[in-house]
Amino acid sequence: MADMFRPPSGYGWVEVICGSMFSGKSEELIRRLKRAVIARQKVQAFKPATDTRFSSDHIVSHDRNRVPSALVARPADILSLVEPDTQVVGIDEAQFFDLSLVEVCEELANRGARVIVAGLDQDYLGRPFEPIPQLLAVAESITKTMAVCVCCGAPANRSQRLVSSRERVLVGADTAYEPRCRKCFRPWVTPPEEERCETDT
Repeated sequence: MADMFRPPSGYGWVEVICGSMFSGKSEELIRRLKRAVIARQKVQAFKPATDTRFSSDHIVSHDRNRVPSALVARPADILSLVEPDTQVVGIDEAQFFDLSLVEVCEELANRGARVIVAGLDQDYLGRPFEPIPQLLAVAESITKTMAVCVCCGAPANRSQRLVSSRERVLVGADTAYEPRCRKCFRPWVTPPEEERCETDT
């Protein structure tokens, strides 16, 4: 468990929480940040400016748990906003940032901060979703969360897109995506009325 993972005092590190939509990534991020607050550590949290689905000033899980956060347009903004005495930095929806997020996380960890990053590790076609693969390579701690496949009930690690779009980045929730397992996942762009679970046929 990441809460039990503790390098020597004064060392920073990177934790990555990744998985599909509805797998509890933000929930786990919020849990860790709240525990850090209970431990009287100074915490700052950030999310991309493109994600205002539930709140513009909080990270919010699908279960509506939340922690205060700041919107940032690009990863470099995080560096300028993190205060010198901040001990824990949380970053949600990492897949909406570019690859420079990796350098930002490395810089914060090198300063001695605990950096906790959450995001999708696969896009709507099931391909690795940058910058999560690169963050996994440099992280000290990795947590892979799993959802439940809405078609068959198996563990799900893929995000099925339910709307017709070829945009790789498409902000959406339960109306645009649902969790699927490997067997039930359909990595193609199809109109919602044509997209059905095998169990529905």
